[in-house]
Amino acid sequence: MEFQVSGDSIPSEFITDEMARKLIGKPPASGAWRDGDPAGDRKFTTSFDLKLESGKKLDGVKIAYETWGELKPDGSNALLVLHALTGDSHAFGSATRAHPTAGWWNGVIGPGLAIDTSKFFVVAPNMLGGCQGSTGPTSLDKRGKEYGARFPYITIRDQVSAQVELSKQLGIKKWKAIIGGSMGGMQVLEWAIEHPDAMDKIAVLAAPAFSNADQIALNSVQLEAIKADPAFNEGDYYDAAAGKGPYRGLALARRMALLNYRSPEELNVRFERAWQSKVNPFGDGGRFAVESYLDFHGNKFTRRFDANSYLTLVEAMNSHDVARGRGSIKKAIQKIKAELLLVGIDSDRLFPVPSQEVIAQSNPKKLFGNKLFVIKSDYGHDGFLIEADKVGKLLKRLLSAKS
Repeated sequence: MEFQVSGDSIPSEFITDEMARKLIGKPPASGAWRDGDPAGDRKFTTSFDLKLESGKKLDGVKIAYETWGELKPDGSNALLVLHALTGDSHAFGSATRAHPTAGWWNGVIGPGLAIDTSKFFVVAPNMLGGCQGSTGPTSLDKRGKEYGARFPYITIRDQVSAQVELSKQLGIKKWKAIIGGSMGGMQVLEWAIEHPDAMDKIAVLAAPAFSNADQIALNSVQLEAIKADPAFNEGDYYDAAAGKGPYRGLALARRMALLNYRSPEELNVRFERAWQSKVNPFGDGGRFAVESYLDFHGNKFTRRFDANSYLTLVEAMNSHDVARGRGSIKKAIQKIKAELLLVGIDSDRLFPVPSQEVIAQSNPKKLFGNKLFVIKSDYGHDGFLIEADKVGKLLKRLLSAKS
């Protein structure tokens, strides 16, 4: 789910010696994309100042984004695709030097696929606070130093405000559809509530109307894992040598999060009580296979993400509450004018189906198909990424239906 890249969202698998060898070497202090790195397919907005929900102002904001397809002269074929917590703008395409992982939705976006790039003009931005090109904690402030822990607190609504500016700079007055899963789905809801005339259709996949106490509690443990790493150094670690940054804390947060994104059934069936490399884990220095799986993905994650950015984005996700300042969830959701495709995953233990039922019950007249669609999947929350055929069929129906 939140680790929204193809390599992380495939079904759980045993870690081979070949896979482990690919991660030999010390991880960098930060896995962020930095100014001066190869841009690859990234494009960037002109810098702009952004007033935040807190009342503070963030100067010189830039949003990194990628596009596919051609925009019609009347702008009627524009789609906005929003990623989850630790995704980025590379939703479609191959892995390259500039994009170390392949597109996180390659099975959904592309010529002839559900989000057909031969028909639609598709835009995927890296969200505000991210670490793959958009302004975030790894960006330089006016003094030429990384913001780090000084980066201001941002909310889901702030991220949408930055996306609104992106839309203006692209000259898109109305999106045919805005689509997002998980944290991206939170942003889709805010778009449709705050800017109800800015799109014809929306798709909200595996996302809630608000982050509840249980989810915030789970997030708080991940954040503390990062802060407790001595190498975190209160967020000032960017000059640290490889292997001297807060990779242990970030990897531990990754392991914790992954357990929320997959279903217990999948892990139990996939790994059972198997040993890694057939070495006895009962005092002989061996490990269970599921432990090696979590370690591998924790290590891998530290090479493409930034600890401060993780803190910033998780806190933004904690801020999510469509009812804040709007009276109630129902009053907020009833502001939505767009046709709403709402999708839940039956095995999702992070944002379970009742989270989507709250949305459906608040504005049933706008539901595409007159219902909440629940996808049956063994993969838990990550099902919205892994079940490309099932998700793709629903998106294709939404995009082909007359408004």
